[in-house]
Amino acid sequence: MTHGLRWLYTEIALRMCQKMAIVKIHPRAILIAPDYPGAHANWLVKRFPAAQVFFYLRPNLSVFEFTRYRVTRWFLLWRSGGGKQLNLSAAATSATFSVAPNSCDLVWSNLWLHEQGNPKISVAEFWRLLREGGLLSFSYLGPDTGKELHALDAEIKTALGLVPLPSAWDMHDVGDALIAQRFAEPVMDMEYLDLQYDSVQLMLHDAHALGLLVKPINLENWQGNKSLLPKKLTLEIIYGHAWVVNKHLSKTQNQDAFISPDQIQTKRIKD
Repeated sequence: MTHGLRWLYTEIALRMCQKMAIVKIHPRAILIAPDYPGAHANWLVKRFPAAQVFFYLRPNLSVFEFTRYRVTRWFLLWRSGGGKQLNLSAAATSATFSVAPNSCDLVWSNLWLHEQGNPKISVAEFWRLLREGGLLSFSYLGPDTGKELHALDAEIKTALGLVPLPSAWDMHDVGDALIAQRFAEPVMDMEYLDLQYDSVQLMLHDAHALGLLVKPINLENWQGNKSLLPKKLTLEIIYGHAWVVNKHLSKTQNQDAFISPDQIQTKRIKD
């Protein structure tokens, strides 16, 4: 997404905060992946004042966006009384983070999983980062996002450069991936947001920002029938959270048993 839909990030982050209000957790370290200017970090810092916070920045930020981001985050550090260490964590790839294994108690991921071609890899990475007793809280766009555009005639979709989201996983797919990765008590829910527009051009601008269009569309150069294009976009917002429990216990795969090395103990036999 681009800054044009920053309001959406903020709105969904607020809803995630509301869902977490009743969660009992006392994290020592939090990873926000990815991060962007908004009120969510202030809420997390206020809610968990003793936690160290790591921020993962999206790649390819402009100099202006990066500078504004740094100013915003260091202002947050100043407001917290200097008792917080805020680090910029660069991603090695689109699905892995330069954070040590078992180093986080809370991973907060807002509107990111749908950008991954295989969310299963990201789920495994979150498992790697989280400590025993840690919590994963996330949201992402589901496959029904932009269904009005996908319902158009094939010729129009080609002319628009319409593409599906990198991930077509629905809430059940991600829930299954969480269970397969041994996350405990996964909870998934979904809601639809209907965006209504005064003009088709504004709709197309947001469609591109959402990643549904290969490139921006200027209707002044549009050769097709503009009346066929909708003034509405549906967003499928999927939320989820899951816990890390018994991370170091043995597991089975294809009827073979695997035992964590820290479970292997020796017992001295007395003569």
